[in-house]
Amino acid sequence: MKTIIIGAGIVGASTAYHLAKKGEEVIIIDRNDPEQATRNAAGIVCPWLTNRSNKVWYPLVTGGAKYYPALMEELAEAGETQTGYKRVGAINIFDTEEKLEKKLRVALERKEQAPEMGEISCLSPEETKEMFPPVAEHYRALHISGGARVNGAEVTSSLLRAAKKNGATFINGDASLYYEDKRIKGVYVNGENIFSDRVVVANGAWTKPLFEPIGMRPNVTFEKAQIVHVDMEDDDTEHWPVMLPPFNHYILTFGKGRVVIGATKEKTADSRVTAGSVHQLMDKALRVAPGLAEATYVKTNVGYRPFTPGSTPVIGKVPGHENVVVANGLGASGLTSGPYIGSELAKYLLDEKTELDFTNYTADHLFA
Repeated sequence: MKTIIIGAGIVGASTAYHLAKKGEEVIIIDRNDPEQATRNAAGIVCPWLTNRSNKVWYPLVTGGAKYYPALMEELAEAGETQTGYKRVGAINIFDTEEKLEKKLRVALERKEQAPEMGEISCLSPEETKEMFPPVAEHYRALHISGGARVNGAEVTSSLLRAAKKNGATFINGDASLYYEDKRIKGVYVNGENIFSDRVVVANGAWTKPLFEPIGMRPNVTFEKAQIVHVDMEDDDTEHWPVMLPPFNHYILTFGKGRVVIGATKEKTADSRVTAGSVHQLMDKALRVAPGLAEATYVKTNVGYRPFTPGSTPVIGKVPGHENVVVANGLGASGLTSGPYIGSELAKYLLDEKTELDFTNYTADHLFA
């Protein structure tokens, strides 16, 4: 069967790869929007310490964290070694022993169902600073050895290259749905109609304008995320763990001194880098990691994270269009869960047994 996938973010790229690997005819279409969430994202894979208790959302992120190592091994065998994923561990920092012990209890309880968390240990302020040198001297940390970092652009590019190696076709263009006789039959892109057996819509923040011309208005919203990049040229940051500070942001590193601080959550479509948001991120980062004060400012990335009602991801058939599936609403958890969702979605499309219960993610309420 022929499948058209609209959107080459992390879910679309993963779905394309897993379908193509199984011998399916796949066409991926993307118009390369500069604010695409995946392309601008740098993420933390450490879902086990979250305070979010949504029982539908949690299996997506824990399944994603568990799936990454196997996927990376598979991509490496296909010659894709530049994946942007590295298991460097994660530290959750605290300013008191009591707070640390409380989170330790949560971690130990969750490890019973998630052995992929690896070793769990408590670090003294001295050990914490040794592991992440810029951190303030009074912070102690909970260390999770199974934590990892992800470069959104790199992991997506590796999945797309692997999909192409398995026969998938990529088209750069602005796709619209080809709608005739009250049925979606494919897409119109670059001046031609392309028919297909099924269409997967994975274009994130741009889902609503895709459906509006055919009289449908999916309830997809988005938030703007700004992510700051700085360089510590004299430091070897390659193996530093990702950091979860005691507020709703994160700090992670890549090689060659790169440190990434993210991310804002803004209800605006303004794609500009703004001084206030950069200040917000840097102010909070410097409170916990004053050693970053001498870092060189490099850039700020801007991406639009998609959300669906109740912040519950949607992965299901479009009402009235059994041949169209929408995958959306991953928000800030896209890099953690996206590759896993693509793998599960490919199974779902091929009527294979899945780990996920797709009845939890139907698209009915999205188009209500």
